[in-house]
Amino acid sequence: MLFDKVIDMPTGLETLANNISTFLLGIAPVISLILIVMGGITYGLSYTQTPDSRGKWQNTGISMIVGGAIVGAIAGAATLIQETSAGLLT
Repeated sequence: MLFDKVIDMPTGLETLANNISTFLLGIAPVISLILIVMGGITYGLSYTQTPDSRGKWQNTGISMIVGGAIVGAIAGAATLIQETSAGLLT
């Protein structure tokens, strides 16, 4: 009886993992939005550059936009991914 209560209590590692998960789920949409906006600004500024460096700026801008979209997609599907992986572990 005594050990049943001890086993049901979350350990420090579970609490830490839950806190990290909650933090990342909260901040991921903000990071995604920042990347998309900064990518758009960088891409727009690429047209003010000389032709020899314009491609580098455009590449950076598009990469930031794609990165923001990927972070947003992962953040949107994170709960589903977490539930599926938890189901596979049990």
